[in-house]
Amino acid sequence: MLMPSIFRTNVFDDFFEDPFKDFARVPARPQNELMRTDVKELENGFELSIALPGVKKEDITAEINDGYLTISATTSTNKDEKNADGKYIRRERFYGSAKRSFYVGEDITEEDIKAKYEDGILTLDIPKKEAKPVVEEKKYINIQ
Repeated sequence: MLMPSIFRTNVFDDFFEDPFKDFARVPARPQNELMRTDVKELENGFELSIALPGVKKEDITAEINDGYLTISATTSTNKDEKNADGKYIRRERFYGSAKRSFYVGEDITEEDIKAKYEDGILTLDIPKKEAKPVVEEKKYINIQ
């Protein structure tokens, strides 16, 4: 006889399941929490505010390549707690890195961008540059 799915067919189904299935490993920070970015358009450019809490200034890199601005950040923490005998009570370590890229245009150079890191927020000021009009160049063939 078929029974609705809310009824179990065997009383021992729960007994033989993995008791730790509800405690699946969860990453320290969900992927959508890393490098939250606000982009504000200003009259003469754009302002990017990137949240990097707990990251040291020297662990952040920003580079421009082929018109893309790439921000990379790495962080690591090590918490060692010992009791009076020097035995470990708890050891926790976290190592992580994140990277984001934004297209800023091929006319923007690293000298154009101003960056500041303060209170866990990386602020980048990117100027707007007028696109250079493409001048159609006529090429003539010399006829002899």
